[in-house]
Amino acid sequence: MRLENKTAIVTGAASGLGKAIVEKFLGEGSRVVIVDVNESAARDLSATLGPKTLAVKTDVGDTKSVENLKKVVFDNFDSVDVVVNNAGVTHLPTPLDEVTEEDFDRVFRINCKSVFIMAKAFVPHMKKQGSGSILNIASTAGVSPRPNLNWYNSSKGWMNTATRTMAVELAPFGVRVNAVNPVASETPLL
Repeated sequence: MRLENKTAIVTGAASGLGKAIVEKFLGEGSRVVIVDVNESAARDLSATLGPKTLAVKTDVGDTKSVENLKKVVFDNFDSVDVVVNNAGVTHLPTPLDEVTEEDFDRVFRINCKSVFIMAKAFVPHMKKQGSGSILNIASTAGVSPRPNLNWYNSSKGWMNTATRTMAVELAPFGVRVNAVNPVASETPLL
């Protein structure tokens, strides 16, 4: 197993693509922190998948919530080897000038600000240990935008740019940063 005894944190992990990512990491031997705003779904998944998982209710767009996550993680594990920024939201297909400010703020808070907050929480540890991997789940919408999803598309384009910048900055510290751009799939996001 390639990731035996490594600790991975996966956000938006209680369902959809996040759940599949959790299962894959477990299959590779990792311990996995299931991070989700839906506490009951995260706990149910952890109970189903077994003792190598830990469920932590977290609003990844909120610094205090992520600071609590960090405390729980380091109370239970010595290191963090992988952070998967998977949590994401969208707005209903709407002309760009009709999207509410509330929806705009929600999309950028979860899709962008959360990457910043998670980096602030876990990058210092990765730099200190001289290794780590951050995987940002972007979207093909960030490279090939779809009509009426302007602000979602933009948030995923931001993620691709942030990933490239993070990769350049963190490479000297032994921390890899990559993004994947999945196509639309049947998940709770849709």
